[in-house]
Amino acid sequence: MKLKVIALTTALLMSGLAHADALSALKAFVTEVKSGTAEFSQTVSSPDGKKKKTSSGTFDFQRPNQFRFAYLKPFQQTIVGDGQKVWIYDPDLNQASSRKMDKALGATPAALLAGGNLDRDFTLKALPSENGVDWVQAIPKQNQSEGGGVQSLKIGFRGKELEAIDVIDGFGQRSVLQFSAVNTNVPIAADKFKFVLPTGADLVEQ
Repeated sequence: MKLKVIALTTALLMSGLAHADALSALKAFVTEVKSGTAEFSQTVSSPDGKKKKTSSGTFDFQRPNQFRFAYLKPFQQTIVGDGQKVWIYDPDLNQASSRKMDKALGATPAALLAGGNLDRDFTLKALPSENGVDWVQAIPKQNQSEGGGVQSLKIGFRGKELEAIDVIDGFGQRSVLQFSAVNTNVPIAADKFKFVLPTGADLVEQ
């Protein structure tokens, strides 16, 4: 009986350490990692989980609030945050849209990855580890109902390395981004975070 109590106590302590490590990893990522590059794959599921779409591409960021998601497969799309605005370009439609950063970023995955003020935008809570990945839940503090918004975000770390982001939007749609080939604190060309409207493209400003 005494051995069982010791084992249970040890398990609880280890669980607590894992939770603390998840929060520490996220806060260290925000304060210590100033730039980064990665590859990603994204799976978007309908609320009932029956319909799924997958895509992949590259991700670059530099604090504060500069980032670039370049979707390459199955269709190309580019999302660029230049620190002032967020631009979305669809080459198939030859159309771009822009929105001011403070309205577009809010409580989004980009805010977690490229922003710098977690405590302002999110309530953070450590979650149990799964398959070696430590998870932190980030609940948006502001109402995100406009345009579907975000219900909740989870960000996962394997040790100190960024592993995944799990997002549920206001419509119940789930999006999971898995990261690989992550390189942090690397120099990134400034033009990565500048959007130039292609010749002949339509622009919709929001």
